[in-house]
Amino acid sequence: MSKINAGEISTLIKEQISKYSKEIRTENVGTVISVGDGIALVHGLDDAMSGELLEFSGGVYGMAQNLEQDHVGVIILDESTEIREGDEVKTTGSILEVPVGDEVIGRIVNPLGMALDGLGAVNAKETRPLEVKAQGVMARKSVDQPLQTGIKVLDALVPIGRGQRELIIGDRQTGKTSVALDTIINQKDEDVICIYVAIGQKESTVAQVQETLKEHGAMEYTTIVSASASEPAPLLYLAPYAGVSIAEKFMFEGKSVLVVYDDLTKHANAYRELSLLLRRPPGREAFPGDVFYLHSRLLERAAKLNDDLGGGSITALPIIETQAGDISAYIPTNVISITDGQIFLQSDLFYTGVRPAINAGLSVSRVGGSAQTKAIKKVSGTLRLDLASFRELESFTQFGSDLDDATKKKLNRGERTVEILKQGLHEVMPVEKQVVSIYALTKGYLDDVKISDIGRFESSLHDAFESSEKGSELLKHIRKEGTLPDANEMNEVIENFKKSFA
Repeated sequence: MSKINAGEISTLIKEQISKYSKEIRTENVGTVISVGDGIALVHGLDDAMSGELLEFSGGVYGMAQNLEQDHVGVIILDESTEIREGDEVKTTGSILEVPVGDEVIGRIVNPLGMALDGLGAVNAKETRPLEVKAQGVMARKSVDQPLQTGIKVLDALVPIGRGQRELIIGDRQTGKTSVALDTIINQKDEDVICIYVAIGQKESTVAQVQETLKEHGAMEYTTIVSASASEPAPLLYLAPYAGVSIAEKFMFEGKSVLVVYDDLTKHANAYRELSLLLRRPPGREAFPGDVFYLHSRLLERAAKLNDDLGGGSITALPIIETQAGDISAYIPTNVISITDGQIFLQSDLFYTGVRPAINAGLSVSRVGGSAQTKAIKKVSGTLRLDLASFRELESFTQFGSDLDDATKKKLNRGERTVEILKQGLHEVMPVEKQVVSIYALTKGYLDDVKISDIGRFESSLHDAFESSEKGSELLKHIRKEGTLPDANEMNEVIENFKKSFA
């Protein structure tokens, strides 16, 4: 029989006592009182914060939205079929965050940062909250650097600067997404990171967008945040905030970012759905009273930071779909008043073959002009007036046949202006070639060229500039200096080319 060693036992007990630690954890737990349509009403969460992440017993997460006297209205961020009445709900003490950083570039993610492209998890080292207060007045500086879209009519007439918010508005199927995608494609060598937020789009459409960007080598610097039409409304509501949070990480590193929200009409509709299910009082067109704040707090996060903060920028291109060209509806007027200008696409122009179908009269850029390069500013000075007077004369001459020479001349120039501003899908053009085209137009070199030959004339003219020594020097000058070279030298190259153009 072995002897019990009291010394050994006391040593063991002392060791156990030294390792003992007392940990008290308090949890704020509530109970689901009703659930349905992606909304849960929870009783007993007295300490929940607005926007706080809540955990349901099945591992499903939700977000606190309505803080009522006797219950909390929660939007569920996953399938709500797992949740039953009487289930437990815990507060997490944290708010919703999204993974950010270089790891997200080139990926397709959902608004919670989960990968949708089948390339494995997004192993980002950092996260940022979805809702952040926008930068104040003193943190910003005025827009002074152009963001080239590669689309002639935009860079000449409705220029966009880095840090601007420019609305793209028009009916369905008028080329709104194409304008945004062309702008992304044109950032290839511009050192701009792009984020495309697809809100309520078909999954096939998002796949198509990815294919287009991949084809043009643009996925290397682009992130797609997708909340497709089949997702619950809370994810559609969160998508644009996730996109801008990813963008802010790069902006504070001093980089330039372009964010496209496609489109905010579906975003407002998803928010209306949530609000009505949460029993918030409806206002005009059944939208809740804070639908303006929904978009203003999102778009105000686009900014050009001052040099002390690194000089980074977020340029926002929100898209709004109108019904039968009605830009005076509730959501369009809201977003127009928040943004710094709009690009208006018209179905009438689209169907008559003017593409991109941008109405230069109704489109405006309130700050981009100060970021335009001197060269394009100089050559496109009279362009808007020429187009406006042409449109006016065009409708007037439908009734009259006898025209004087001055009117004929204006109509002749106007037709060529419309023709030169046409551009093929995803055929972006560098700014120096745009300057050459518009210079040739405004100096009258196209006045005697047949309308049907203008496209051929333009591409041959660009080839002539690139192939001749003097021409390539002039292109280099426009690109590097941003100013218009000597007019005599420009004229000489164009005149030499015209002699050989058949």
